[in-house]
Amino acid sequence: MTNILYSIIYGIIEGITEWLPISSTGHLILAENFLKFQGLSEGFFDMFNVVIQLGAILAVVVLYFKNIWPIKKEKSKNGENKITWDKNILNLWGKILVACVPAAIIGLLFDDLLEKYLYNSWVVSTMLILVGITFIIIENKKQGMKPRVKDIVELTYKDAIIIGLFQVIAAIFPGTSRSGATIIGALLIGVSRTVAAEYTFYLAIPVMFGASLLKILKFGLSFTGAELAVLLVGMIVAFLVSVFIIKFLMNYIKKHDFKVFGWYRIVLGIIVLILLGVM
Repeated sequence: MTNILYSIIYGIIEGITEWLPISSTGHLILAENFLKFQGLSEGFFDMFNVVIQLGAILAVVVLYFKNIWPIKKEKSKNGENKITWDKNILNLWGKILVACVPAAIIGLLFDDLLEKYLYNSWVVSTMLILVGITFIIIENKKQGMKPRVKDIVELTYKDAIIIGLFQVIAAIFPGTSRSGATIIGALLIGVSRTVAAEYTFYLAIPVMFGASLLKILKFGLSFTGAELAVLLVGMIVAFLVSVFIIKFLMNYIKKHDFKVFGWYRIVLGIIVLILLGVM
């Protein structure tokens, strides 16, 4: 029961931090110092840490299904159902996949090395602070400026590639926040906050599915009943919390900027550094 309770807590953390630009991986790594699963296979948490994000991704699929599903049914002139492909959505998926290529290459080639040398509380806390400062600087500079891109269909392939390169930073340094890195990249090239956030949601779909598949294959499919229960509970909780958080964030940024998340990151990073120095 303790493992199930920890899984619920991890699911809540994941559901909140996956979409707010404060680093889900960073928070999960930090939480592991206090909430350690008992009696599960070696390497289970590293796999759980990634695969739990599928629950959060499912929330995007459910909430934005009409925006990302390209197959449409239409009535023809004779009243019969006709299957058509939405060219704008297909074009959007092209931009999503292009943006995901750099991070995918880094993940496939260097996953083990990155996990071994960079996935620790020191790196997480440092990146929490640095990215938090970056958010505040960018938002101060952008204050009063009108965005170049106000609708997601206005994003170009050049924009997608630039945002994808920023996503690489998050793939290398835990604590950066995948959403934080892509939002920063989008803001820097003149994308509005709402479009930056929405595009970030979509980018998460192939990235997290790919990362989860890689982790599951590496861990193996020989889950015990207890491990499967822990994983499913975490994913379900992450999904439910994510639905609420995504709606909250999209409403919040219509009237506010991202600076509050920057300050949160800085404060949390400093607290963690202090605790690391004491422990």
